[in-house]
Amino acid sequence: MTTEPLTRNGTVMIVDDTPGNLALLSDTLSEADYRVLVATDGLSAIEQMHYLKPDIILLDVMMPGIDGFETCRRLKADPETAHIPVLFMTGLSELDDLLRGFGEGAQDYIVKPIRPPEVLARIEVHLNQARTFQRVQNALQHSDFSALSIDATTRIVWLTPGAKQWLDDFALQHDGPAQTGIGDWLPKPLSNWAQHTIKTVSEPSQTGYADYSAKKGFSAKMDLSPHLGEYLLLLQKSTTEWDLESLRNSLGLTFREAEILMWISRGKTNKEIGMILESSPRTVNKHLEHVFEKLGVVTRAAAVTMVLQKRGTNR
Repeated sequence: MTTEPLTRNGTVMIVDDTPGNLALLSDTLSEADYRVLVATDGLSAIEQMHYLKPDIILLDVMMPGIDGFETCRRLKADPETAHIPVLFMTGLSELDDLLRGFGEGAQDYIVKPIRPPEVLARIEVHLNQARTFQRVQNALQHSDFSALSIDATTRIVWLTPGAKQWLDDFALQHDGPAQTGIGDWLPKPLSNWAQHTIKTVSEPSQTGYADYSAKKGFSAKMDLSPHLGEYLLLLQKSTTEWDLESLRNSLGLTFREAEILMWISRGKTNKEIGMILESSPRTVNKHLEHVFEKLGVVTRAAAVTMVLQKRGTNR
């Protein structure tokens, strides 16, 4: 009896209506330890991605139904699939067709007839780039800061999910629209501050950060050195307000357990918490064991993360 390896190089979806191409690519990728998904048209590929998303897509241009260009456009328009690298497979040599593919959001193309070594090399390059980007995204989402980029008019050109939540919360606090995303301008008065800062930068190569702070713990830092005409903003929202009663009810904790979690989030040790609550470190640890069991976690960091996420959804 054989067992499937626990790790693979990644999952590749092949979208092609030609049986010969499917067979060649499937065999090549399977032998290289990739998990292979297959679709014979664009609509079925999009449907499959509702259930299992690949790490990269090999997409034929000429297919029945919607062609590869339209398939790619729809994938890039969906936030759930927009991040997946798309490599076009085409026998077309016309420059306009290749440029159109890039215009729809493709990362690269492979010219038919297919050469397996070239396919594997291109897949590896783009998977490594995508994984590096995902690591950066994960680091931003789990840090105290979120990030976005704006152009000189303060229009948003890139942002993380955490930045979108920050902006929506900020807009609500300042009576603005609670819908901010790529293509929108920063909410006022943050936009006014950013515009003023950009105008007062004396040199394009000026280094350092400009700081912004507002009510309810909203703060931002803007890099004064634009890259390709874009300015990076690091956003942070801090608060010391904990609704212990709400957390107790929503997570099934006792008031003391919620209180201990609050102090853990502020970096206090069991001994320090015991002194604050006039209890022994052993009793604090016993409370923590009950918290871990109720929340289904095994570490202090995981427990605090769950509570902070819960607080975020309740704001």
